Amino acid sequence: MNKNHTQALQLAAAAREAAPAIARANSGQKNGALAVLAKKLISNAASILKANEKDLKEGQKAGLTAAMLDRLKIDQKRLEAMVTGVQQIAMLPDPVGGIIDGTIRPNGLRLSRMRVPLGVGLIIFESRPNVTIDAAALCLKSGNSVILRGGKEAIHTNIALGRCLSDSLKNVGLPPECVQVIKTTDRELLPELLVLNRYIDYVIPRGGKGLIEAIMKYSKIPVIKHLDGICHVYVDMEADLEIAKNIVLNAKTQRPGVCNAAETLLVHKNIARKFLPIIVKELKKAKVEVRGDDAVKNICKGIAVKPATQEDWATEYLDLVISVGVVNNLDQAIQHINTYGSHHTDAIITQDVDAATRFKREVDSSSVMVNASTRFADGFEYGLGAEIGISTDKLHARGPVGLEGLTTYKWIVEGEGQIRV
Repeated sequence: MNKNHTQALQLAAAAREAAPAIARANSGQKNGALAVLAKKLISNAASILKANEKDLKEGQKAGLTAAMLDRLKIDQKRLEAMVTGVQQIAMLPDPVGGIIDGTIRPNGLRLSRMRVPLGVGLIIFESRPNVTIDAAALCLKSGNSVILRGGKEAIHTNIALGRCLSDSLKNVGLPPECVQVIKTTDRELLPELLVLNRYIDYVIPRGGKGLIEAIMKYSKIPVIKHLDGICHVYVDMEADLEIAKNIVLNAKTQRPGVCNAAETLLVHKNIARKFLPIIVKELKKAKVEVRGDDAVKNICKGIAVKPATQEDWATEYLDLVISVGVVNNLDQAIQHINTYGSHHTDAIITQDVDAATRFKREVDSSSVMVNASTRFADGFEYGLGAEIGISTDKLHARGPVGLEGLTTYKWIVEGEGQIRV
């Protein structure tokens, strides 16, 4: 038995053993742990930021891209956002034990469904250390025991955050094994964890397509995931062009290295000649590389637009690059999105209620926006306190996965002595 197998078994067994304690913890105990965690993050800010600086320096030496470094970075503002997220989760209703619905059968049996934790989770993520806190806080509040496997590029930050988590759990009498942050960067540990379906109930990966595909290939544990964030903004012929300009710029440039950033802009042919020169110039000012189809290139002569290839329409750039196309009508826009998109987040900009209604019904994505930026597809913005990831699956959860997404249900049947005949 190799050391990675032994360590994986120890982590998984400890998480399974701790699971009943967090599952039966009451709201006061869980909220108390979250309150302590928020205070620990504030009081340990200096050491957390110092650890993050070390990760950033090592990341720069390793040649991480600007987008990856941005994901890795924690500054005072982002640390404060993490604290706010923890506090918001504490204020949310506790889903565990809640009754979803109820009915009475003709024979008098009372049926209901009760929310219960999913169990033991393994959450695997790259670069973004804020996920350590978001995931831990959501799992804690939803009664799930969890193992957190961050990327090697954030190891020092995650270890510092892990100490805050462990201290918070101990403070309220919960076993620290309820939330375990893996302290090694050994890549061989992960495959050993992915086969331990006897101990671990679900896996949530957050990272690049390669990571997620590898996890799907080798995991014997159910996976909640999204592969790509190929998000679209479609500017309809009835769009307010000032609104459209602002939304496109925000969706692409506000934070280009995240999964809900727009990667493709589609423009209705009736407004293309008016809108495209405006938006392409604005994108170029923001240092965005624009790749356009033939119609875009013809309309934007004199503006540096590179030709878009077939591959561009199916590419998640995670960078200051956008593909732009002209469509003949709403049907073509919807067809393009459902063909090349990743079922993550897509937006329509229009003042036409009928067009918006069709877009909402026919675009097969986990989040559909009307006259709003794709950047709002986020657990924090949806009022979930935070998110553990965004699922483009249809089972078991879809869209930003918050507290309810980390629970399932069991049937409760209450009677007065009924027997089946």
